[in-house]
Amino acid sequence: MGQAKPLHWDRSINAACFVHELGLRCARDCGQAGPKPRRTRCAIRLVPGPVPVMDAFGRKIDYLRISVTDRCNERCLYCRPRQYAGWNASGERLSNSDLLRIVRVATSLGFRKFRITGGEPLLRPDLVELIEQMAQIPGVECIGLSTNGVKLAPLAADLRKAGLRTVNISLDALDPALYRRITGGPLEPVLAGIQAAIEAGFERVKLNTVLMRHVNEQEIWPLIHFSAAHQLPLRLIELMPLTSRDVLTPENFLSVGEVMERIQQQDQLIPEPDARLGHGPARYYRLARSGALVGFIGAMTQQHFCDSCNKMRLTADGRLRPCLGHHDEISLVEALRQPDDELLCSLFRHALATKPREHEFRTCYQPGRPMTAIGG
Repeated sequence: MGQAKPLHWDRSINAACFVHELGLRCARDCGQAGPKPRRTRCAIRLVPGPVPVMDAFGRKIDYLRISVTDRCNERCLYCRPRQYAGWNASGERLSNSDLLRIVRVATSLGFRKFRITGGEPLLRPDLVELIEQMAQIPGVECIGLSTNGVKLAPLAADLRKAGLRTVNISLDALDPALYRRITGGPLEPVLAGIQAAIEAGFERVKLNTVLMRHVNEQEIWPLIHFSAAHQLPLRLIELMPLTSRDVLTPENFLSVGEVMERIQQQDQLIPEPDARLGHGPARYYRLARSGALVGFIGAMTQQHFCDSCNKMRLTADGRLRPCLGHHDEISLVEALRQPDDELLCSLFRHALATKPREHEFRTCYQPGRPMTAIGG
């Protein structure tokens, strides 16, 4: 790709189209004029009874990411705004019984894979018990966890025994000072958590790194070598507009394509098209010299990123979110007060029917709730 061309960023335009600034193809001609209200609704008539777990575009949706809290013990630059307080005073909104009921309904509709997220899910004191009970529900094939790793070391063995199968750990830098700058927390307990996860014998442990130009781009090679030394897959993830527009600018955006070109200047990237390391959108490559397995997640620059989407999200306050990059949410709270599951099933089907074809990150998307509130 060579040296990146300088980009103009007009901060006087509150909703400047970031996609046009990067020279990428915008999903619509926004004219740099800010977001145009658009409500995507599929003309599908909901009918009673079992339905296949397919959305309106023929994608199999069998993966539910469940946020169990919006609280976090870190403040990552790209996830949790400094002014965000969450529900620190009132605790989690959904009880274990609520969450287990939702999982039972989801499995009855064909969902098979589940991931526990947050906030930081390990801050929930009854998490081990929740996972143990989830693992006993017929139809649950896999339970994973996404964590910053700070509290993982003392819990890893109990989580594995409870039925947790996979763990994704955020690791944005190996330099302690830089790690603290990005997350506001210490690096040492995260490294201890990674080691504990390896020793606990999880089926899969993956490392996640969010790419930020002028912030952690110098950490890419140290992270590749670290992942290779520990035989852990590393996923490099493009920054997305999920906290505020100030977080995502042309100055700090680093595409996976550019990173791949940088890596290829020192090593050979060998495609691993058959690598199925979970249920996400990463495209994996093996580095010929180091042996590292690196996945690339390019939500902003990969034009067909959503073609194989298989997931929905449940927020910590009980809302189904069919698409991360779409503001539509469907509250399950009232349905959880009903004695039977008919309304819950109906709302799940509605979420499936209204899941959009693609995210809106490339259409002047304006963040609403921050990532810590939506669920990672």
